Amino acid sequence: MDVIGDLMARDRRSDHLALRVDGPGRTYTYYDLVTTSYKAGNVLRYLGVRKGARVAIEPAALPEPILTFLGAAQLGAVTAFDPTVEARAVVVDVSREGEFDLPPGHKLAVYNGPPSSPATTHWEKEVWSENPAVHPEVVEPDDVALVADDHEYTHGDALDAAKRVVSDYDLDADDTVAVRSSLARPGTVVAGILAPLLAGGTIRVPDGDDPVDAALSVGDSVPEPRSISPDDAVSSR
Repeated sequence: MDVIGDLMARDRRSDHLALRVDGPGRTYTYYDLVTTSYKAGNVLRYLGVRKGARVAIEPAALPEPILTFLGAAQLGAVTAFDPTVEARAVVVDVSREGEFDLPPGHKLAVYNGPPSSPATTHWEKEVWSENPAVHPEVVEPDDVALVADDHEYTHGDALDAAKRVVSDYDLDADDTVAVRSSLARPGTVVAGILAPLLAGGTIRVPDGDDPVDAALSVGDSVPEPRSISPDDAVSSR
């Protein structure tokens, strides 16, 4: 696999659990995750996002930010898990809608409920009504996929780091990775999102500090026997 979009290939769709978010009690199989990521990318295209454009996402460990990132990567767009940066599209919780007054040509989308302004996109409504078509963009390993703290991470950087996590921790499809730190840290994206998807395993977002059965936990204050610091996940880039 050379780019993040390869993780969302059609032939990876299955009934195996890909994502579990304990707080809202939501689960996605690989079939659900792959298909919905296509829809998320199509909504971003509708908002004017093209290859090289930036998408700013609230770094909440919820399905919507994760799916938005995966959809953006398939378009060759650049994700910043920081909704305050300048971006072609900004995706945040509906409770924050009033914080944003974007300039012309920049679009706001909200999830967890309908927006109050007709100019704001209702993320869930648009995603679920979209056609799950594969995106036509050609994305290369040297294309930037993620920006954080003034650093750029290409698709190749991110996947190479994820492959090291899979190898170092011997992750496979039977393993679950618990995400306990912010997606604003690139190591969380690498070790908590990309690595389990690469291994064919499960991403799990625990509710608070509840202990979970997981092979690996990303973040601090972890009760599981094996853990990884988000900084360590990208330390050798």
